[in-house]
Amino acid sequence: MTRDNRRRPATLLPPPLVYVAALWAAWELHKLSGLGFPKLPGIGWLLVGLGGVLMLWAAWTMFRHRTTVNPYKGVEHLVQSGPFAFSRNPIYLADSLVYFGVMLIWGSLWPLLLYPVVWAAMRYGVIRNEEAHLDARFGEAYEEYCRRVRRWI
Repeated sequence: MTRDNRRRPATLLPPPLVYVAALWAAWELHKLSGLGFPKLPGIGWLLVGLGGVLMLWAAWTMFRHRTTVNPYKGVEHLVQSGPFAFSRNPIYLADSLVYFGVMLIWGSLWPLLLYPVVWAAMRYGVIRNEEAHLDARFGEAYEEYCRRVRRWI
């Protein structure tokens, strides 16, 4: 059975859960085997704050364009303004900023060591499916957008 990507993306994983699960695993691993470094809470909270602002800006931009932020629903419009002018995935970029901010607040290397798993889960379990949906829905307009704007930054 073929999937009609025009209706909605075939997202496999809930994006926030990917980051939360990795942080939980990092916390548990840190308790078992330190792998710490001096905490940098000032920089960490700055990253958390920047991630929060970027997330709100991206969500607000999508809301203004009357499209969904829900990765399980189909989009109505191809958003190319606001943070989407410099990143095709500003919400996931924001999630990563928060993730690394938490790492610096904790002073643990485990989140960094687990990040390749987070990246792969997001790239292949979420983003690939969202991109297929956008390509099926918007065709050449989406392909031109991809040529102009990078996936992350």
